[in-house]
Amino acid sequence: MLTMSVPSKNIPANFESGGSGPQPYWNPYLAGLLLGAALLASYLVLGAGLGASAATARFGAVLESCLLPAHTEASEYFGGWFADGANPLAYYLVFVAVGTFLGGLFSAVLARRFDFRIERGQAYSATKRLVLAGVGGVIVGYASRLAGGCTSGQALSGGALLLNGSLAFMICVFASGYAAAWFFRRQWHD
Repeated sequence: MLTMSVPSKNIPANFESGGSGPQPYWNPYLAGLLLGAALLASYLVLGAGLGASAATARFGAVLESCLLPAHTEASEYFGGWFADGANPLAYYLVFVAVGTFLGGLFSAVLARRFDFRIERGQAYSATKRLVLAGVGGVIVGYASRLAGGCTSGQALSGGALLLNGSLAFMICVFASGYAAAWFFRRQWHD
């Protein structure tokens, strides 16, 4: 995975005293409160919660439409987004995703934490890491569209509304994450 952070072991000792190294990470409790405030603002202003997979699906629909326009518009899933000449990218979650990306990029640059590299353990090559990340991303993306939302939509938006399905989803996500970690943890043992 490409990353925009620098592991703490690489942070110079002089960063607190105005050195040129990366800035420290935010307090996670403060970041959580701000995320909750953003979610509340989303419900108050837009009348809907937050999520990420809808934007990815809409970008995919536009890409597919560039390659196979008739097929995309006839698709039961994507077709409605193109009805009457509508632009699938004119959707609030697309703007949220673009704003999240640009905000994260801006924050990483300001905090001197921007770096192009592939995070991986020494046991795995960069190619193998990218292949595993790509396959995992496709599986998660497909599953999130099947489930009607990604972890941010289910956990944040559904959890904030105390929806039983969202809470059960999060329990399953953590349980399956811990179960799957046993199979993949050796790639990080250096």
